Amino acid sequence: MANLEDVRRDFPMLNKHRSRDGKPLIYLDNAATTFKPCQVLEAVLSYYENFTANVHRGIYQLSQEVTNLYENSRERIAKFIDAKRSSEIIFTKNSTEAFNIIAYGFDWKPGDEIITTVMEHHSNIVPWQIIRNKFGVKLKFIDLTNDGSHLNLNTLEDLLTERTKLVALTHVSNMLGTINPIKEVIRKAHEMGALTLIDAAQSVPHMPINVRELECDLLVFSGHKMLGPTGIGVLYMHSGVEEQIQPPFGGGEMIKTVTLEGCTWNDMPWRFEPGTPNVSGAMGLAAAVDYLSKLGMDWVRKHEVELTKLAMKRLAELDKVTVYGPENVEERGGIISFNVEGVDGHDVVLLLDEFENIAVRSGLHCAEPLHRKLDIQSSVRASFYLYNTENEINLFCDTLEKIVDSLS
Repeated sequence: MANLEDVRRDFPMLNKHRSRDGKPLIYLDNAATTFKPCQVLEAVLSYYENFTANVHRGIYQLSQEVTNLYENSRERIAKFIDAKRSSEIIFTKNSTEAFNIIAYGFDWKPGDEIITTVMEHHSNIVPWQIIRNKFGVKLKFIDLTNDGSHLNLNTLEDLLTERTKLVALTHVSNMLGTINPIKEVIRKAHEMGALTLIDAAQSVPHMPINVRELECDLLVFSGHKMLGPTGIGVLYMHSGVEEQIQPPFGGGEMIKTVTLEGCTWNDMPWRFEPGTPNVSGAMGLAAAVDYLSKLGMDWVRKHEVELTKLAMKRLAELDKVTVYGPENVEERGGIISFNVEGVDGHDVVLLLDEFENIAVRSGLHCAEPLHRKLDIQSSVRASFYLYNTENEINLFCDTLEKIVDSLS
């Protein structure tokens, strides 16, 4: 079992103290991005210090060495989500780019249907809106239950038709924290012959994920939300699905042959990775995966559940604080969005920062349709990760209580 103090020593950012009063940084904006352990920083630096060369291009020793490191990184990431083969792992810049690769890669026909949900991140809404307008595709949304905390999956069978080409939904809401029953959705979608695309940006970093057990066709996640560098993400594409998706970008590396008349695509996964890849990012993400694997994703999940349970209990004791999402912490990730009656969310964030150097987020969290559905202008979001402590959660709640008492 991991020792939390040992874990925290791996993160240089946790050594930051505010210059004016020495207060340590309490970082509770992990749904936006996460800190990086020394092991990840060393992996990124190692590429530039010891292995700077392009991959797949040269037959000289250095190029062969870095190519092996790059492809080994792919293998480690594939193992982390239990992909059957490393060729199912496509490196992208982030989850957003992965969504767009799918959106522009399908051969859409007028009348094709896409089903998503009202609780999606904009990255899983806007590409489909563009496709709808461009190709005449029909876009449908799974609504919320009456209490606004879960998806109303009773409507899914009515939404699914023979024209449904894709069902795309989030595993964990980045605002509500709701963990969606994606296996049930995947099963129903497959019964109608539709492909499934899972936004796992808020689940792969926080809980065990096995793509073979899920039986999803496509799954995306971002490196920077799971201890890895920015600028690197993953599109998992189940073997055979690539036959239905054309590479939306053209250039080097993603082709086998080029003539003046045309070209032929490279094998998987390189046909979806045009140009010089983010080699250092891939090495850094592989180091992050190794770090998480060593801790154990069961431990990561258990630790976040305990922090979330504490925070939910404390917030429930505060008058004029409304928390959104499931009450049962087993049904949510380590994300809590809330509002204080009569107090602007930005003021709450600024005061938490001013009083105790606590970093949380306010705004729409790239989930404006969800906020509109809940009939709220914005929300404050606190999100936890493996290096946060119960003391930090208690200080956050104590400080919030002071804000509530003084301003509401």
